[in-house]
Amino acid sequence: MTKQRTLNLIAYAPALVGKDGRAVDVIHGMEQALSGLRLKWRLSDSGRPISLPQRDAWILENIEDGEFPIVCNGDVNYPVTVDGREKPGLFSPGGQPLLEVHAKMPLCEAVIAAAAAVLEAVAEGARAFWGSATPYAAKVDIAYQTAPTLQGPPSPRRGLPALKLPPHIRSPEIPYYLGWMNYWSAAAAQAIGFPDPARDADLLSRARRTATGGWVVQLSDAPLDLDNPAHLDALKRAYERFPEIGGRAAP
Repeated sequence: MTKQRTLNLIAYAPALVGKDGRAVDVIHGMEQALSGLRLKWRLSDSGRPISLPQRDAWILENIEDGEFPIVCNGDVNYPVTVDGREKPGLFSPGGQPLLEVHAKMPLCEAVIAAAAAVLEAVAEGARAFWGSATPYAAKVDIAYQTAPTLQGPPSPRRGLPALKLPPHIRSPEIPYYLGWMNYWSAAAAQAIGFPDPARDADLLSRARRTATGGWVVQLSDAPLDLDNPAHLDALKRAYERFPEIGGRAAP
């Protein structure tokens, strides 16, 4: 499976504290959201799957420095992985260290159908501020919105807006960028002003409320493809609607 055919999911949450049970909650949530998924293997140094009979206990024992190790589904032909990484305060909004949960899975029909549920499960399991799920190809374009160049500021592609780096965003509740599927906690939704029934009818038609009062908001019915003019336009409209995202709003 090539990177081009993967769905990349990320969620930003408060940093792990000790043997934090949220790591296990994330994994259980993914398994419940994607039918048949069992994340009961770890990876050897050479990348070979090794079975974990006591997976939950192993995860908790191996939380170190605010991170939890990669676990996977053990299928090299259909790989699903998830891990947790610490984002130091130096590189985060407000100087606050964060947990970044990263998950990757094939961009196939079953994953596309379950993507909103998987994002919700991961984000709510981690008690995340916000998160997104985006096909790899579109995520590369989105990365250019913040990536500095040798000449200086970012050089976004396709007319997308330049976004501030995370340390220059005022609070961890404000998303750094938009993706295909977007998870906004109740605090994040309030920070960016969502929903406004008068302005958000289209987004609300593809949104779902979560158990904690957050939202999963989908920009396009099919996975985001920025070669598709309608998808690119939907992404641009969403950036215009939410100037707080990426720290673009006037102070």
